[in-house]
Amino acid sequence: MRSLVGLIAVVAAASLYLYSLSLYLPAAPRRRPHPAADRKHVETEVSTDSSEDTSSRLKFPSDLEELRELAELLQFYKTEHTGYVLLLFCSAYLYKQSFAIPGSSFLNILAGAIFGPYQGLLLASVLTTVGSTMCYLLSQAFGKRYIVTLFPDKVSMLQRKVGENQDCLLFFLLFLRFFPMTPNWFLNMSAPIVNIPITFFFCSVFIGLLPYNFICVQTGVMLSEVASLDDLFSWERLLQLLAIACMALLPGALIRHFSQKRLKLDVQSQNGLITDKKVQ
Repeated sequence: MRSLVGLIAVVAAASLYLYSLSLYLPAAPRRRPHPAADRKHVETEVSTDSSEDTSSRLKFPSDLEELRELAELLQFYKTEHTGYVLLLFCSAYLYKQSFAIPGSSFLNILAGAIFGPYQGLLLASVLTTVGSTMCYLLSQAFGKRYIVTLFPDKVSMLQRKVGENQDCLLFFLLFLRFFPMTPNWFLNMSAPIVNIPITFFFCSVFIGLLPYNFICVQTGVMLSEVASLDDLFSWERLLQLLAIACMALLPGALIRHFSQKRLKLDVQSQNGLITDKKVQ
């Protein structure tokens, strides 16, 4: 019971902090780049929205339209309030990742749209790793008994496979990130239960989710630059998409090649049952 009360207290405190941060909006910049024109040269005056209207738009996006509106709003504020936008984004990302709330892909895309390809990728990778590690620690402190009760079969299967791959545990964890046999949120919460060292966990998240973060961030960069379908299907954009796909697939191919020789994995059969099989 203490663990449940402690977890509720942590969630409540984090939710209150994030809500308070979203209400504290600095003064809006005086000028705003025009969204459909060259953002370096064309500017339009910003309408005098109330702070209440602006703060009501600060919410987790649920679709691409909301994502684009939020990206434009935060890009607007970032021109003069970079520190606030960075703090708000980091706080929201860690909140989602720490409590295993779905939708981190939208925030990765948002990172690319707001901070660009390099800073966005670094930020998304660091926040993914730190947030997942916080989820690991929260599970270790408060959630072990509940996770075992809710997912006994999955925990048992993961524990068995971790034991079978102790001699190459880091590569096994990287394989799970590149080719998820189980959702990332479940792996984050169950890792302390199956005795995965936090150092291996930390490294596997940072390295293993780099391709995924890279694709999402590049998508956000293109989302902020594309003004029409003609821009999306230009030769430059298509070549960029091809390069992104190749770079994202390369690490997974290397891990897959290694796993064929060293790792013992579960393969799901067509009838939905899990059977043990060493990858040939």
